[in-house]
Amino acid sequence: MKKLVLASNNAGKLREFSELLAPVHFEIIPQGALGIPEAEEPYATFVENALAKARHASSASGLPALADDSGICAHALQGAPGVLSARYAGIEANSAANNQKLISALQGKSDRGAHYVCALVMINSVDDPEPVIVQTRWYGQIQDLAQGSHGFGYDPHFFLPELGLTVAQLEPERKNALSHRGQALRELLIQLSHRTKLGA
Repeated sequence: MKKLVLASNNAGKLREFSELLAPVHFEIIPQGALGIPEAEEPYATFVENALAKARHASSASGLPALADDSGICAHALQGAPGVLSARYAGIEANSAANNQKLISALQGKSDRGAHYVCALVMINSVDDPEPVIVQTRWYGQIQDLAQGSHGFGYDPHFFLPELGLTVAQLEPERKNALSHRGQALRELLIQLSHRTKLGA
């Protein structure tokens, strides 16, 4: 079983990745369990931040690393909160404060369209010249009313018109089947299987 450092201390993400990677033969070690602090995320794109986090975790642990950078982009706000999703209302802000700021920013806007983004990066070492990079989107709408008790972050306000539910109203298994993170991980595993077949 191959050890893999997960470059995140977010409990929600750790839970989702553990569930999604359960069928694969990786021993997932959260970076916090190795005393690795969170990396800086100074970049304007999800991919650059994910790569920085993966390199940070691999450098500190000497192990392969998996990192994601994800967030929500509101169409009427030119993609905000974007890479600032986790700290939209400030560095110490919680999910409730972030959601409230987003709802306030959308007041009076007719376009409530939004999408979640997940950039997923896996590297074999800190100097890996060929990181596996995947980026996916999950489309929905932002609603003012919070509904549901599952998920985390913006999930209670992220409404899926085709299902008539918010993400927080989905059971975890169903969310993983549909989500931006689930899509990204499945694509990552496909890319890894292709590399294995090619002997890379």
